[in-house]
Amino acid sequence: MNFQVAAERKIDRNEDFIQKAESLKPTLKKQVTKPINLVKTVEDPDIIHGWKCIVTEAVEKLVEKDYGKGDSFIVDFGQHQVGYVTLKIRAVGSPPDAPLHIRLTFGEMPVEVAVPFSTYNGWISSSWLQEETIHVDVLPETITLPRRYSFRYMKVEILDTSQKYRVAFDEISCETVTSADNTHVPKMNYQDSELEQMDRISIKTLEDCMQDVFEDGPKRDRRLWLGDLRLQALANYETFQSNDLVKRCLYLFAGVPNEQGQVSANLFIAPTLVPDDTYLYDYSLFFTTTLYDYYEATNDQETLEELWPLAYRQVELALERLDERGIVTDSSTWWAFIDWHEELNKQAPSQAILIYTLRRTIRLAELLDESKKTYLELKLTKVVEATLQHLWDEQKGFFVSGDTNQVSWASQIWMVLAEVLDQEENRILINQLFEQNPSIGMNTPYMYHHLVEALLLIGDQKKAVEMLRTYWGGMIKDGADTFWELYNPNDKAYSPYGSHLINSYCHAWSCTPTYLIRRYGL
Repeated sequence: MNFQVAAERKIDRNEDFIQKAESLKPTLKKQVTKPINLVKTVEDPDIIHGWKCIVTEAVEKLVEKDYGKGDSFIVDFGQHQVGYVTLKIRAVGSPPDAPLHIRLTFGEMPVEVAVPFSTYNGWISSSWLQEETIHVDVLPETITLPRRYSFRYMKVEILDTSQKYRVAFDEISCETVTSADNTHVPKMNYQDSELEQMDRISIKTLEDCMQDVFEDGPKRDRRLWLGDLRLQALANYETFQSNDLVKRCLYLFAGVPNEQGQVSANLFIAPTLVPDDTYLYDYSLFFTTTLYDYYEATNDQETLEELWPLAYRQVELALERLDERGIVTDSSTWWAFIDWHEELNKQAPSQAILIYTLRRTIRLAELLDESKKTYLELKLTKVVEATLQHLWDEQKGFFVSGDTNQVSWASQIWMVLAEVLDQEENRILINQLFEQNPSIGMNTPYMYHHLVEALLLIGDQKKAVEMLRTYWGGMIKDGADTFWELYNPNDKAYSPYGSHLINSYCHAWSCTPTYLIRRYGL
């Protein structure tokens, strides 16, 4: 469904909520940054990750050089940038007798400026690849690109000048933008340099995703997704404490549910607020859990009371999907996210997310509506009983999912977080998960976050820290200065989109080590 058709769907717009969200729109903070290195070459374009493949020299060399047709260079800003690029260009030699034609390519990672975008063959639109082709009719000229870019590296290719002149670049800069305020981030006294670096990179990842809303990624998709928002909000409470931005995002979702009262998985903010036509079982429930987390962090009773009816409605709709056994009805379509994995069956993890949400909804009902609390407690009891009866395989010692009784990491992790079993049984389940290592594994920091949180829930802090070091630490070793959308240590070229060129290398759901470290005192 395209954007225009989505706008024509029946949406139950709440203009009061939308106005409240607009009143909470943040002011973006701006800062001018400049490149620190002039990149001479990318040694091996086949190296997908890793800054070590870059050979550089001082950026001051840039102003000493001039360039003609067929020349190119790469500048390195030293760390991830989100903002608007300006170039000051002048002619060298004879007066320019033809326009300058240049191509600018932006990369969050070296591979994006080393591998031609013409090789891209993924199923997501190639228009997300960050590239500009510009004609400059008059020189000298100062050009500020109107489009916001997310990058560390910028490649400049001189497609043509004329035989009479060359060009020089007197300055390249980027005006960065974010709504995050670093002055509110509590200082930490680290004894562990690796965790300190992980915390710093997590905060930078979150900062660059904090714009008018909590974006999922400043390169792609630049949208407000509920699954990302939930984790960004948790990281925010421990760092920037931009709680009004969380509140704004909650009201934006609450402003445009569909006619059944279900919130969309994500929102388009510009030119006007429009919900996407994607509705996900787990993400809709996360509206409720995100409101719960927000109240826990802020004690904002007014917001809780206003959004409670919609939060409760997400649970009602989720319960309607239960079959006669009390199990979430499975589907072959993309009805829940859980993780990027083509073979993952999503029935059991979705069942667990329902239980996880019910527990938190009951706590909110204790504050707001005792009658709903009694109803929810009865539902929770029945759903947990059905889960143990139909999804727990005593012989395997695992929860199973779907018609094939699939055993996956995601199912076990979410069942632990949902506390379907007691503490000791959960500990045994997690230990067996590591020992047997089911083939249906994990591909995203989003799922690895939940694994670490499950380890912390059962009290295995040592293993939790080990996973942080292995997974997010692995990204750092592979060159991350912001954490990525996707990372499979055994397949570093993994992409669900058909090409790693389109992957997001600064992505919201990967920012949670700062939350895990700070919240749990790691």
